[in-house]
Amino acid sequence: MSTKKQYTHDDNRDQSFRDTIATVNEEGKRVWVFPTKPFGKLYNLRTYFTWLYLALFFALPFIKYNQQPLFLFNIPEKKFIIFGAIFWPQDFFLFMLGMLIFIVFIALFTVVFGRIFCGWACPQTIFMEMIFRKIEYWIEGDASYQKALNKMPWNAEKIRKRLLKFIIFFSISFIVSLTFFSYIISVDEVFRIINSPAQNKGTVIGILIFTSVFFWVYWWFREQVCIIVCPYGRMQGVLLDQNSIVVAYDYVRGEERHKFKKNEERTGGDCIDCNLCVKVCPTGIDIRNGTQLECVNCTACIDACDHMMESVGLPTGLIRYDSENGIKNKKKLTISNRIKAYSAVLLVLLGVEVFLLSTRSDYDATILRAKGMLFQKQPNNQLSNLYTIKLINKTRKQLPVELKVENMSNYKIQMVGKDISVKPEDISMGEFFVFLNESDVTKRKVDLTIGIYSHGKLIKKVKTNFLGPIKFNNH
Repeated sequence: MSTKKQYTHDDNRDQSFRDTIATVNEEGKRVWVFPTKPFGKLYNLRTYFTWLYLALFFALPFIKYNQQPLFLFNIPEKKFIIFGAIFWPQDFFLFMLGMLIFIVFIALFTVVFGRIFCGWACPQTIFMEMIFRKIEYWIEGDASYQKALNKMPWNAEKIRKRLLKFIIFFSISFIVSLTFFSYIISVDEVFRIINSPAQNKGTVIGILIFTSVFFWVYWWFREQVCIIVCPYGRMQGVLLDQNSIVVAYDYVRGEERHKFKKNEERTGGDCIDCNLCVKVCPTGIDIRNGTQLECVNCTACIDACDHMMESVGLPTGLIRYDSENGIKNKKKLTISNRIKAYSAVLLVLLGVEVFLLSTRSDYDATILRAKGMLFQKQPNNQLSNLYTIKLINKTRKQLPVELKVENMSNYKIQMVGKDISVKPEDISMGEFFVFLNESDVTKRKVDLTIGIYSHGKLIKKVKTNFLGPIKFNNH
């Protein structure tokens, strides 16, 4: 039975570590991180999740709906397909609202669950820790072997291992680059470019540039993406509070630390100061110092600590998912005003997005009177106006069009040139005259409602006006 004293941890820790980051030394030079290979239940769960993640990532470009990709983010052509629904520049506000919803969701998720996204779903962490790092362990060995190899002079063994790692890293980067471009220009277009690279030099150069950047990130830049580049790490400092669930060290139970000795009655905390949690950390931090910018919630320290606790016969969970209030005051997660506020904003935005999506038309039309044109007098006491029409067909079907004036009984519409028929997922423009009886034009501008029909079905109504002669009052 241990007789350890209660450790209150009332902000007595040395906070000087927060003035620097673990991967940069006092001279400002890069400190290379050689994390020990992690293992444990959470690491295995992350491995299973990674296989699912990768299966979706590489398979989605091949999944089609109505002969079109299920997802496509074609920025050059300003065409986006999300779950089979096509979005054009005219729907850009829907896309931006969706991005705003995603940001608010991330903020709410961070307030409640901290950076769990970074450890379990962020592409940077998944590719670095679950793919490239595993390959590195396979080729170069665990941390001690990697350190030795790094200090080793360039001999046959070092050249062989580094060359093999280079080839595999670059090959994976190239495959990922092709997949990335499949989401932008479609997988069919990517295969066409691969089969005829000479005719698509610009795109090939783009693929190679992206491959090189991706390779450079995972070969050299690594954890610096999370520490220096990614804004999400900075956001957590604003969003986290004492109720946020993070990967945390239970200092109440763990302090004060001292080494483990067999058959000893422990009078201090449960932390035996083995430093295994530090050795497995991919960003080189000591989680026992508290929540830090560099922590990506990868859970490697949880597995390492649980393994050590089991080895020395102490309870697991010294490092776990918990909140500051959960550790210090033994409080469960409470729904704070911040959570309520973020949730309310998120629900409102979701409601607006759902409404806009449900009322979104598959067709857009703009009808304007021709610039600089007045009315024209026609035989049989008629007047005419010239109009331009722009039609957008967001569907995958041909769109033959017929025009009717909805609020006039006596009228005639005459197309300039051939009738309008819009190709699938295309834009078409044309011109047409509207003829009205002069007696029906009772004022300078007469309101017109033009109905656009396809296959006898009304698909859109557009309001415009008909310009007539100035009417003078005789009184």
